[in-house]
Amino acid sequence: MSHDHSHRRPHSHSHTHGVDDATRAAADTSVSDSDLTPRELSRRRLLKAAGVTGALTAGMSGMLGVNPAMAEGARRGKDDKATGGKKVRHWLAGDHHIHTQHSSDGQYTVLDQAQHGAAFGLDWMVITDHGGATHARLGVDLVNPDIRAARAELKDTLIFQGLEWNIPAAEHGTVFVAPGKNEVAVLKQFENDYDGSVKGASDNTPANEALAVAGIQWLGRQKDRRVVDDALFIANHPARNGIDSPHEVRAWRDADPRIAVGWEGAPGHQAGGLPKGYGTGGARGLYGNAAGANSFPGYPPESYRSWGGFDFYTATVGGLWDSLLAEGKPWSISANSDSHVNWGDTSRRPDGSDSAQFDRNGRYGDPVYAGQVNNGASDFWPGMYSRTHVGAADRSYTAVMRGIRDGRVWVDHGRLLKNLDVRVVASGRGRGEETLGGTLTARRGSRLELVVTVTAQDVPNWGMFLPRLNRVDLIRGAVDVSHATSDRDKLTAPATKVVKQTDTSGRTGTYTLRYDLGTLDEPFYVRLRGTDGNRQQPGYYGAAIDPAGPAIDPAGPAIDVAGDADPWRDLWFYTNPIWVLPSR
Repeated sequence: MSHDHSHRRPHSHSHTHGVDDATRAAADTSVSDSDLTPRELSRRRLLKAAGVTGALTAGMSGMLGVNPAMAEGARRGKDDKATGGKKVRHWLAGDHHIHTQHSSDGQYTVLDQAQHGAAFGLDWMVITDHGGATHARLGVDLVNPDIRAARAELKDTLIFQGLEWNIPAAEHGTVFVAPGKNEVAVLKQFENDYDGSVKGASDNTPANEALAVAGIQWLGRQKDRRVVDDALFIANHPARNGIDSPHEVRAWRDADPRIAVGWEGAPGHQAGGLPKGYGTGGARGLYGNAAGANSFPGYPPESYRSWGGFDFYTATVGGLWDSLLAEGKPWSISANSDSHVNWGDTSRRPDGSDSAQFDRNGRYGDPVYAGQVNNGASDFWPGMYSRTHVGAADRSYTAVMRGIRDGRVWVDHGRLLKNLDVRVVASGRGRGEETLGGTLTARRGSRLELVVTVTAQDVPNWGMFLPRLNRVDLIRGAVDVSHATSDRDKLTAPATKVVKQTDTSGRTGTYTLRYDLGTLDEPFYVRLRGTDGNRQQPGYYGAAIDPAGPAIDPAGPAIDVAGDADPWRDLWFYTNPIWVLPSR
């Protein structure tokens, strides 16, 4: 039976409020159930279960960025929080940004990268060769048999096929899909139709920005039509060149929040900071740039450096990441290798395998033994230094993707921690709990506590030392729903600050930190970070906001003290947020 929707206000496709059309219709209490499509009706039931139906008209559009997966959390039992009806049974370490011989600046076979990643402790990884004319023509097809062979060889390792998207009008991003019969076809069509390099759409223009949005929405349609079981997009090294403007990031997220889920909180290329003598003496993450013609003018010069190895947008308390989170909308972080050519390796490309051969064949020849150690490379092997930990219901491709989408993520460098569990617990007038990425809905006046269980590292990392967690920082921010409807280039969240610093030096084994969050009155979020305590300084917005945050990393000629940018001597972890929302 069809329904006449002619009397309803047409849905805007500009996504001004940061809410997808189905959610907007579902939350509009002036529209009856009979006038909703099946998808919209299903969304309304989810929102009712979460207690947020009508929130748009009540001025809570920001919290409707809490996506359908979060809304589903309201109807789960206490034993299966945040996994769509299944327990978090695994924290799986992974890397979503890895290159191979199918990249114009790569070197290794898929199996090379996968075997090393598995040996360094990764459970999942994504092969993301560079988008471009040669890759779009040949590479997407050529790499797939290698990936399938690696899956067969390493049966306990989840190996996704993806690509590094040249985002129109912006930087790069990881795009990947769940394995299946259409993985090649979807990635190939996406690259040919929406890659900025392939389409000549790299300049910062409104038309190119719109092409990026259209690409994200196209991926969402492939998921809806079950062409692929799932698809995700994560922005890579967002601050490196300053060309991912705040309004573009918001537009990506709002285009389809199921697909556009976050950015690299910490870039790859961390070995770039190893001192001269046994490293390049360059910049961590290769963050040694400055503003260019397409850079967003509101970004300060300091944003072109990493801070404690993390991207400025993530490392700055009260900065762009917090501005996004303060809208009550998911935006996840990750950490990865961006492995192209790895420090300490003893291989090279074979003779005769050059750029002309790559353009002709779509890949370089298999690497060969070089007879010497490469200490001039800027990358670590996957899993050697950076890890993204995802809470998953089981060891499967779709469970990892679901965990990333739901924000059940924490990241670390140098194996700073062995394990981490974070929960907000409500008691008194309302009871319940939520973990990373989730939204806890409880009655006003409920007592709230943050419970953090840390398992200290007890084995040496791949730098051959036992890392020690020195301090844990609690960061808290208010949710301001006006963010979603006002300045799309907003960079700051002035109400977000470090509210507690806990000394953990000398603690071993598994221990629990408890934080009294007071009684629930207004919506807010909390997130955590921690450090080995070796390098720190007041945050970019001052000591009142962040008294001892990560220190800005020197770059290139600025390094005048050996070890100033040594990644092994400056380790941090970060978590995704947990939101808390009063139900009445």
